[in-house]
Amino acid sequence: MIEDLWYKNSVVYSLDLDTFMDANGDGVGDLPGLINRLDYLNSLGIDVIWLAPFQPSPNRDNGYDISDYYGVDHRYGSSGDFVEFMNHARKRGMRVILDLVVNHTSNEHPWFKAARSDPDSQYRDWYIWSKKRPAGWNKGMVFPGVQKAVWTRDPVAKLYYHHRFYEFQPDLNMDNPHVRAEIRRIIGYWLQLGVDGFRVDAVPFILESRLKGEKLRFDYLAEIRQFLQWRAGDAALLGEANVTPEETQRYFGDGRDGLNMMFNFWVNQHFFFALATGDTAPLEQALKDTAKIPEATQWAVFLRNHDELDIERLPKTKRDKVFARFGPEPNMQLYHRGIRRRLASMLGDRRHIELANSLMFALPGSPVLRYGDEIGMGDDLARKERAAVRTPMQWSSERNAGFSTAQRLANGVISKGPYAYQTVNVDAQRRDPGSLLNWMIKMIRVRKECPEIGWGEWTLLRTGAKGVLGMCYSWRGNRIVVLHNFNRQPQQVKVALDGEGSERLVNLLEVDDSLATRQGHHEIALTAFGYKWFRVGGLNYALRRQPPGPPTGH
Repeated sequence: MIEDLWYKNSVVYSLDLDTFMDANGDGVGDLPGLINRLDYLNSLGIDVIWLAPFQPSPNRDNGYDISDYYGVDHRYGSSGDFVEFMNHARKRGMRVILDLVVNHTSNEHPWFKAARSDPDSQYRDWYIWSKKRPAGWNKGMVFPGVQKAVWTRDPVAKLYYHHRFYEFQPDLNMDNPHVRAEIRRIIGYWLQLGVDGFRVDAVPFILESRLKGEKLRFDYLAEIRQFLQWRAGDAALLGEANVTPEETQRYFGDGRDGLNMMFNFWVNQHFFFALATGDTAPLEQALKDTAKIPEATQWAVFLRNHDELDIERLPKTKRDKVFARFGPEPNMQLYHRGIRRRLASMLGDRRHIELANSLMFALPGSPVLRYGDEIGMGDDLARKERAAVRTPMQWSSERNAGFSTAQRLANGVISKGPYAYQTVNVDAQRRDPGSLLNWMIKMIRVRKECPEIGWGEWTLLRTGAKGVLGMCYSWRGNRIVVLHNFNRQPQQVKVALDGEGSERLVNLLEVDDSLATRQGHHEIALTAFGYKWFRVGGLNYALRRQPPGPPTGH
């Protein structure tokens, strides 16, 4: 049954252990600290926890430089703590997905140490080497402006090794079947400990091949998917692949041999253009461009994540407008393509923040929240690169934001300015009925009561007003209408609907229903940056819901 696919309609919460909650007072967040905050995530309405890398690492790139795939870094606890965390999450009905970082390892991984020191080592061919510096040694860098090369000479091996990311992250050789077998072992290990899937880091780079033929080997992705399904039938792969709509089909495959989910970077970038300018036409086109995906797959929709806001795929004229609105100062920009700021500090206006989050929950796919965005946390631009948006969670107005009792933190909290922990924190907002946190809890509840968004078909609605995005979802005999006004001025919109119950729209957020005029359309007023969610025909949708039909294909 297609409705058994949990990832089609889940609310995902992204967090880093080291900045979420410190239980032992050493200044670093840990697994016991996360366990202590699971009730908070449960009360928020979270279905899935996505954990950033926590395996042993020199931690030169926020844990994305792994030196042992089969353990837990001592800073975060033990493997026993991880199993205990999984048990507590499971008891609360929450699923867990982990980062799968296998494009590269740390240069301190035993595999690389063996590979560089011994030409006859079995691990020499696990990495990519060259006797001479290749012609494109300074092309195709992931971090332009910071990263200097993609080929670096190793003084021990006396060879050049390839690294798409930083020089301390040598790329694994995916063309080597032993490497791919080891990746399957890594997946199998964590599945055995109960995880529900993986957020696959840097998917296009994983598939890069140096063999003759295609540059991207999607059969490598199919191997991973088939192994995952064999070991755990309901596990899922959420892929990070910032690619064009034309390329997405190959990553999804036929729904059975590719990614289960992908982040919708294409829509995300056009979403921020709409937020910056009030022009929703490019966003509407981006939604159309990404509408057709296999039935058993799903988009992951998001506003911000642990990286910079990447707007590289916008045309330069549009990109410049987003930079001008949300990252006008050079220290707000990163890698010539992105903005290293949190959502709240970019938008500023509470109405604008609500509009953005409301639409994220209303877009086709499963929403992914970044920790702290539910309370409107800010950023610290004094920190290097992406560390600006990776500050500790602000739990209370107590010392260290209630994150830790340590005298000194590994990552300092935001203590000055409008986003300081003394004013922006969970405890204060939990007790304020009008807070962003309580608004977010309400929106998550409403989203979970609208399965039409995750499961149904959607169409764009004509609203008769520029800058107002209207969508209608339909699923099993029920319909949802969502309207979002990107203008700084109030708008009056006209919406025409056909079918049973179309004469009545019941507002899901407040007592403000709409009855159709004699001409058969709805006239609806939206405030500046306003939004409305309606159920078509009334609230007896559970009585009207039709039984599921047969699947329409893969």
